[in-house]
Amino acid sequence: MSLGDDTGQTRTRMPERGGDPYGGARRGGRSSSRSLVTVVGVVVLLIAAIAFANRGGGDSAAEEGDGSGDSPKSAATAPSGEKPVTTKAAGIPSGFAHDRQGAESAAANYAVALGSAEMFDKGRRDVILQSIIVPARVADFEATLDKAYTPEFNKNVGLNDDGTTPKGYTFVSRTSPIGTKVTASSADAATVEVWCSGLLGLAGESSTSPVTNSWFTITIQLEWTNDDWKIVTHSQKDGPAPVPGDDRASSADEMAKAVEEYGGFTYAR
Repeated sequence: MSLGDDTGQTRTRMPERGGDPYGGARRGGRSSSRSLVTVVGVVVLLIAAIAFANRGGGDSAAEEGDGSGDSPKSAATAPSGEKPVTTKAAGIPSGFAHDRQGAESAAANYAVALGSAEMFDKGRRDVILQSIIVPARVADFEATLDKAYTPEFNKNVGLNDDGTTPKGYTFVSRTSPIGTKVTASSADAATVEVWCSGLLGLAGESSTSPVTNSWFTITIQLEWTNDDWKIVTHSQKDGPAPVPGDDRASSADEMAKAVEEYGGFTYAR
């Protein structure tokens, strides 16, 4: 199926936040922790050595309309008639459709996996990479991330040197896609931008690294291989970020409970 088919953008409604102050005064978007959150909120930023440089292809089929006057970039998500994926590989959705819709769904789900707390565990990280990266690039990704997840790095995000969570705390590293956009596509390749919100930090009393929020856009280059979409390269940039609201930060207990009780999503179109 051609990747030029007209589809809309993925949207997800997230729950509102509220509660008592957590970890002292609320941190603004430009606080000292912002750069750290941006770096770690989604692990893909760590792979700077293989950042994707060919983004925003202006002549791609993805930027062409369907003749109806409705641009696919601004259209809302609509029923496509295609059933969501029902299979998983290493706990990550797999078996995406060989079309533009499937590429967007794959990119959104892979962004979630790469921004998860599981990436801080060497064994689990390797399994994730082997499941979502094209086989020829897995070794490069593993080597790059092994160099990034050092004891110093773990300590900077509030973890123990070995990447485990300190007793009495809940480690939070979660990415939520807000929307997707295909910027280039062909029969067996696609470049997808995923706009995301991320959470990172330690939930617990007296935490020196409370859970904070960041906004970023990930650009993922996908290739159709072994009957599924796999990542070739990707990069990340800050924003778009909304103006912070007047919500009061939740307490440490509320944040830890929310992370434990609310599971993540499987994204599909």
